Amino acid sequence: MTSCSTLASLLLSGGLAFGSIAHAAGIIVHDARNRDVAVTDFARTVSIGGAITEILYALGLESRLVGVDTTSLYPAAALQDKPNVGYMRQISAEGVLGLNPTLILAIQGSGPRETMDILERAKVPLVLVPETFSEEGLIEKIKLVGHAMGVDARAGCLSAAVGADLAQLRVLRAKVTKPVRVLFVMSLQNGRAMVAGHKTAADEIIQLARAANAVHDYDGYKVISDEAIVAARPDVVLSIERGKDSLQADAVYTHPAFALTPVAANKSFITMDGLYLLGFGPRTAAAARDLSVKLYPALAADGAFTSALSTANCRQ
Repeated sequence: MTSCSTLASLLLSGGLAFGSIAHAAGIIVHDARNRDVAVTDFARTVSIGGAITEILYALGLESRLVGVDTTSLYPAAALQDKPNVGYMRQISAEGVLGLNPTLILAIQGSGPRETMDILERAKVPLVLVPETFSEEGLIEKIKLVGHAMGVDARAGCLSAAVGADLAQLRVLRAKVTKPVRVLFVMSLQNGRAMVAGHKTAADEIIQLARAANAVHDYDGYKVISDEAIVAARPDVVLSIERGKDSLQADAVYTHPAFALTPVAANKSFITMDGLYLLGFGPRTAAAARDLSVKLYPALAADGAFTSALSTANCRQ
């Protein structure tokens, strides 16, 4: 395998050839690094980040994709049909550049740092897509990806559909008068729970579903003590499906700290698909609606959530 130093030398000297559709004028994209990136060819795009891949498929651009990362789980065809460049936080520069891309779209937080440094020095435009967990951040993500791919009109269509879904969600959310306290547990290892604080996808999706995060004194994910779990008094534990590593309800109910909270008393445990729940892609409003109905079953009587995505044609 080519070493990083050799690869970097090849990149800087222009030793790797990239082909295809050139756009002389170019497209300027202002990305998450606060840099302007000139995109002149998007015929061979590598997508790093499940939300980015989902957006590209929703825009009808899958034929331009030459590689995706392992978080690109939706649609299922992405990982089935496209070469896999690895997990977004453990990307190999050789794996990406070996696909001869003309554009790399990577979600903010992709890594490791050494790989991103090599990709930034490569003679291939790298657009770092901002990851802001909010309604506005989701819309801006769609617009930026669409702009980088030269399909602003399609991105406008998709943004409008997602915006309509978010507006529909706000109407549903307004019906909740007493928010429940939700604790998102990423994992429970050796009896210790890693949970989500502020500035996380989990925190925002909880709020979108009109619930309250049971922890509020730190940002990011953190392993907390049993005393902190008891003090948080969560009504519900929320987690994600992770195959054989998925958190199980019984493990929560029998945990000595959770056993002293309403979670165990009410048998309140919810698990959902990880990308759907936390991906902050086009389906986020639907995911928040599904979570809201799980938290507040009475809301199901208000009728089915009819996603504007199901009727919008933003692929051409």
